[in-house]
Order: sequence, then structure tokens, then C-alpha cells
Amino acid sequence: MENAIELSSVTKRFGKQTAVDDLNLVVPSGAIYGFIGPNGSGKTTTLRMILRIIQPESGVVRVLGNTVGSTADDDLGYLPEERGMYKRMKVRELLTYFAKLKGMYNCRSAIDEWLERLGATEWANKKIEMLSKGMAQKIQFISAVVTKPKLVILDEPFSGLDPVNMETLRDAVLNLRESGTTVIFSTHDMDMAQQMCDTIFMIFQGKKVLDGTLGEIQASYPANRCRVSLSDPYASFPTLRGIEDLIQVKNGYEFVMSNVDQKQALLQELSRQVAVDHFEVIRPTLHEIFVRIAKPDLAEINRAELATATA
Repeated sequence: MENAIELSSVTKRFGKQTAVDDLNLVVPSGAIYGFIGPNGSGKTTTLRMILRIIQPESGVVRVLGNTVGSTADDDLGYLPEERGMYKRMKVRELLTYFAKLKGMYNCRSAIDEWLERLGATEWANKKIEMLSKGMAQKIQFISAVVTKPKLVILDEPFSGLDPVNMETLRDAVLNLRESGTTVIFSTHDMDMAQQMCDTIFMIFQGKKVLDGTLGEIQASYPANRCRVSLSDPYASFPTLRGIEDLIQVKNGYEFVMSNVDQKQALLQELSRQVAVDHFEVIRPTLHEIFVRIAKPDLAEINRAELATATA
């Protein structure tokens, strides 16, 4: 199957509010596909339509080749942001229960394999209520993937994890891709999305605003930020035309060029005044691009608040 998910002209409204507006989206099979967007952007609504929890007003949602189905389909695994497990059940009992719900009755070896892979074997016979937050997240992750679904949707899978558990779970997600599973990875952690995702999709105010590889997304934004290290760490940075937002960072300075085409002339003038050890033009990070798109217009907010206060 070439594409795991296809959304064609999908719109979803709640009353007068349009949560998702004429969205077209293609998720290729076997990829880690990042879903990003600020709260209230339509991201959760999109995921719920893919999961068949809700239906669109118009458009077509095709999942694993089908336009009909349910959240409980055997080929789909889901790790929700809001964790929920039966706290009085033991770990192995709970994982066996979820596996059998998906039609996997001979599941013991698969459960043991995942418990060992995530360092949770010793907790197999412990009750869920005894688990730490990190261990509980590992167990719920196993419940979503133990049946080897073709598509896995992970909503904030690393939230609240310590660095060691985060690395363990990250490696497990990458292994899913290597085995051919398609992973939709929803997160607010831009660094993790940048590290892990083959393709990144961003929704804002119900509309698609980004969709592509990190390189493609970065290439659509001007590379106008520079990082400079001076040979003399005690030298002051000279005053130059064409430089904005100069800040001092570890081992140097960063600034924005007002005119990208003048970078050579800028470097020559800078080198004429001080000894330059390193000069680098840097692409905007995914975090910076996210903020550029999603940061509220403070003037608009202030005007709205003033209008409300004087009404």
C-alpha cells in the first residue's frame, strides 16, 4: 500500500466553529509522520477523524485503504495523550487483555519480547497502580503496538519521561518504522519531531500550513540568521549596518541579516573591523518556524481585550 492515510477536502465543524477546514493530507506507508500545531489548531480533531472517533462534515478520510472502520480495527494501534489503564490489573494480564481485544490470542511471547525490550520484565506481575509514571507509559505503549498494527498513532508519547526512558521509547518508535509500521507522531516537542520524523505536518487555525521534510520546510524560509565567533573572546562586536536582533550566545554572537543577498559584503566589513574565527549562516529550526506561524499577534490580542473591557 503506497499511502497509509489519505484525507481529501476534509472539513469538520462544531457548531459555528470550523475546527478543520478543507484539509488535504497524505501519509506514506512506513514513515514516521509528525503532527504539530498549537492547542486549538485542529490537530486533535484531525487525529480523531483518522481514528473514526468522529466523522467529517465533508470530504473523504481513507485509512489503510478503507473509508469505513472503527478505532478498534486490528491494524491500528493508538496511544492517547490522556493515559488510561485498569489500575488493579497486573501488567501481563492487562497486556494480554488488550492483545486479545485485537484478535491476538497467542500473545505471550510478543508481550515478553516487548517487556524485555523496554526494561519492564520485572514488572510483569505487578499491579498497574504500583508503576511509576514512566513505567506506566511504557506499558501503555506496549499495549498499542504488541499486536504489530500497520498504523500506530502516538499522541505525546514522551510527555513527562526522564531522558533515559525517553531514549528507550524513541528507539522503540524507530524500530517500528524499520519493521514497516506507519507511525503518526503528535507532539509539542519540536526538537523530538525534528530528530525523528521523516515528514512534518503542521495545522494552524484549521488549515494546513506546513507539509514536507524538514529540509523542504526550512528551505521555504529565508536563511537570514548568522552565528559568529570572534578570534578574541573579549572583543566587542562592532556596530554594522544590515544587522538586527544581535544577541550574545555561548562562544559568540547571533544576529539576523536584513538583506540576505549582502552576506558576503557583511562578512567582509566584519572581518575588516575584527578577527573572525567562525561565520555561519543557519537555517531556522522547526521550533523557530513553529513560533513564527503560531505566535499570537499581541497587538490584536490587546485590541480585543480593550474592546471587551470598554464594551
